[in-house]
Amino acid sequence: MSRYWSDTVRRLTPYVPGEQPKLPDLVKLNTNENPYGPSPRVLSAIQAELGDSLRLYPDPTAERLKQTIARYHDITPREVFVGNGSDEVLAHVFLALLKHEAPLLFPDITYSFYPVYCGLFGIEYITVPLTDSFEICIDDYGQPNGGIIFPNPNAPTGRLLDLAKIDRLAAANQDSVMVVDEAYVDFGGSTIPTAIPLTQRHPNLLVVQTLSKARSLAGLRVGFAIGHPDLIEALERVKDSFNSYPLDRLAIVGAVAAFEDGDHFEKTRAAVMCSREKLNTDLQELGFDVLPSAANFIFARHPKRDAAELSKALRERSVIVRHFKLPRIDQFLRITVGTDAQCASLVTALRETLAG
Repeated sequence: MSRYWSDTVRRLTPYVPGEQPKLPDLVKLNTNENPYGPSPRVLSAIQAELGDSLRLYPDPTAERLKQTIARYHDITPREVFVGNGSDEVLAHVFLALLKHEAPLLFPDITYSFYPVYCGLFGIEYITVPLTDSFEICIDDYGQPNGGIIFPNPNAPTGRLLDLAKIDRLAAANQDSVMVVDEAYVDFGGSTIPTAIPLTQRHPNLLVVQTLSKARSLAGLRVGFAIGHPDLIEALERVKDSFNSYPLDRLAIVGAVAAFEDGDHFEKTRAAVMCSREKLNTDLQELGFDVLPSAANFIFARHPKRDAAELSKALRERSVIVRHFKLPRIDQFLRITVGTDAQCASLVTALRETLAG
């Protein structure tokens, strides 16, 4: 039936999501999901919303959620855009703000959805190599462009670019939009290193975040962007030409409740960061080279063992991690930080594998 496909579809190389295995009793450390459940207040809010009102469309503007996010970040609702997960928000960003004659710039090792969006929307792009230590060098982005996008922390490396460099890059790139994709930023430290405050100084800066990771709502699909109202208006125009109701009633009330329970958020992200540091130490003791991570995952390689073989051996021991068959990183494993018990199971399986 492919004879009915459009030329665009024929040219696409779709994004491959992380595996969601159906096998029981797996230690699942491959998709960067939070090992801790959402706030009980989220579950209560969703339960309270269940009823006859589900026959009605949700608020197309999700104004209550926008107001909640605006209060949380001390901005105005006009600076907030919300969507069905940050992936959908990013898709609108690519079409609304990054589709220009000049090429889009992003790192050569980064979120693999970026080139997929470029293929879908017909956007020319240039990849900018990370340094030998897998860091973003902002000086390498001083070239003509139709936009710049990168995750911070970067994915899948986990490395963090400090805010002073983001500030400098945004100031040097005022003729196009710069997008900072902060899916993992809440795990960056005791003080969250978000670039959102910089949007007040740079009208060309857009910051995208998600509730999937640190707020444990991957199954609810809520993402948002913050930037100058002119950028937000462009996103709204695309959204209303695609799907006027991207967030359902349950997602809106659940997301609001997640922001309102600050104690649960702080407790669970601190637990993940603590487990990350212990896992980092354990992996190094097993001989792994581990990149500094500010995310809820670790990117590591063993100098004497092939990453694909390690991934296979772990699976045989009911532990799943992510292996990318890509240039420069094909010897790395991306390992989600789980509970202490899950991390201990991983370390035990690796110890057995390396001993064997």
